[in-house]
Formats: sequence, C-alpha cells, structure tokens
Amino acid sequence: MSESEEDLAAAWGAETEAAATGEPAQPARVLNQAEIDSLLGFDDEPSGGDARTGMQRIISSGLVSYERLPMLEIVYDRLVRIMSTSLRNFTSDNVEVGIDNILSLRFGDYLNSIPLPAMLAVFKAEEWDNYGLMVVDSALIYSIVDVLLGGRRGTAAMRIEGRPYTTIERTLVERLITVVLADLSASFDPICPVTFRFERLEVNPRFATISRLSNAAILARLRIDMEDRGGSMALLLPYATLEPVRELLLQQFMGEKFGRDSIWETHLAEELWATDVELEVVLDEQTVRLSDVVNLVPGSHIVLNTVPGATVQISCGSVRLFEGRVGRRKNHIAVRIEREIPRPQQNERN
Repeated sequence: MSESEEDLAAAWGAETEAAATGEPAQPARVLNQAEIDSLLGFDDEPSGGDARTGMQRIISSGLVSYERLPMLEIVYDRLVRIMSTSLRNFTSDNVEVGIDNILSLRFGDYLNSIPLPAMLAVFKAEEWDNYGLMVVDSALIYSIVDVLLGGRRGTAAMRIEGRPYTTIERTLVERLITVVLADLSASFDPICPVTFRFERLEVNPRFATISRLSNAAILARLRIDMEDRGGSMALLLPYATLEPVRELLLQQFMGEKFGRDSIWETHLAEELWATDVELEVVLDEQTVRLSDVVNLVPGSHIVLNTVPGATVQISCGSVRLFEGRVGRRKNHIAVRIEREIPRPQQNERN
C-alpha cells in the first residue's frame, strides 16, 4: 500500500475511533469565498459557451432571452396617453395612467405569480386569430366600483376579503376592460388594424390559460391613479399572438424600411429605361459534322431553311422574350413581333 493510501486509512481510522468513543472529531475543512464562487459559477472570468460550470447551467436553465420589440414599446406609450383621456371620461375623475415596466417571461411563471384575488379578462385579437390576457388587481377593482357608484373622495376604497365578486362589481369591471381594449386597438392602428374583443372574465388563473405554460409572453404592467385611489393592471400578450406582426414590431421607428432609398430607385428606373438591350433572332438551327465546320472558309455558303413568314424566336441572352415572323424591309431582313413568350414560374423551374 502506498504512502498516500496509508495516510488516508489512518485518517479514516481516527475518525471512526473518535465517533465510537464519543470524542469530538477534527473540524471539517471550510471552503473559502473563491472556491464557493468557482463552484457556483460566479467567478470573475467571463464564462462563454460550453465553458460554464454545471451549477451555472442549472441556475441559468430557467432563464430565456427574448428578442426586443421596439415598436411595441411605442404602442404601449401611445396606450398610456389614450387611456388617460378615455378613463377620465369613463370615471368623470382625474385619472393618471403610467407604465411600470415591460418584460418578457414564461406564461406559466406569470400565471403562478398573479396576486389573488383578481379578475382575469381573456380577449381575442380578431385579425391575428389569437388571445391575450388582462389582469385587474383587487385594489383597482374596488377603486373603480367606488368611483363609479359615487364614493366619497378622500377615503380609501373598502376592501372586503374572503368573498367572491358580486355581479355589480363584475359588470363595472367589464365596462372598464371594454374601454381599455378599445384604447389598445387604437394604439395598434398606426402599425396595423386589429380589433381586440372581450371574451370572458375569470377569477381563477387556471381557467384563464390561453397558451402553453412554457411559451414566451410579453407583460406590460400599468399603474392607474385616481387621486387617493387606484391600482394596477397587467396586459399579457404571448409571442405567438404577436407573430403575424412581428416584422412590424421589430422596427426601430414607424415606417422603417432597411436599405430603401426612393431617390436612388427613381434614378435607377430612369437609367434602366434608357439602357440599350441587344436582341438575338434565331433564323435556323442545323446539325452538321465537325469536319464540315472545319472546312468552312470565307465565301462558303450556309443555306438557311427559314422562309419569309416563318415563325422565329427573339431572345435576350439566354432568356426567350418574343415570338415573331420573318420579313423584309428596305432590302433588310426584318422580324415583326407577334406575341410575348410567358416566362416560367419559380416553382416550375425548381
């Protein structure tokens, strides 16, 4: 047995003897901060690609990076301005609307984090044929009910826990949701026309599942203040719902067209119309022996089988463009175009 194995056996025997006699064993080795950081993958060196540790892979497995949609942020900014006006008309009170944050997350993670009690409105985007979710928290529900039913100003809205929402409360919140959905449709109008239609109102998140729990979604949290009352509202749109207009939402500004220059396009079109194009007419095609071609000398005659009035094809390079008839004009052979040859479609070429 080697020396290292003997030391290991001696140490093991000492620990066993100490455990049997009840004597305190030697204190275990404590990891320092550098070793802990290295174990968890939090070392200062940047970890890229496959160089990450196993623990770091486990920690980051639940994190998913999503693409940023700049135009959607502009849509929500427009929604805030429109809602400020429409909710003032709806409540006849001074209403301030602000946006807290816009973030991307998994649908299931948000569904499990909704603070209850709350009302969850499922709405459908008609033109996109998909669904979205609007969540109204209890503070905003009681504030809207208090404002619409003439509650006194300066007093906080009464909040009664442990009971289901009444029919009056649900009806008033549905009116609020209808107003917000109309404003959301108006916010999308500059990008693409879309109609958001209210589907149903739920109080249990399990019944408001509009997407797979692992699917990505974008969440916008809105804050609504009515003097000393108010609450928050959340708009959740799955990425699958936004897929029909994804290209439009990726734009940095309205009407963005990468690499587009109208002045250069006009100049190019004018130059193309003034370009000289060389056309070729095939009068006849013959198959001859190579020895006959080699014996051709200046003055040799090649008899063409094309007669006046025969049909020939006119080409530009390797592309056949027209079909015409052979004739004569002022001692010159001429061709009159009869019809245009249709070009084959891309799928036929493949």
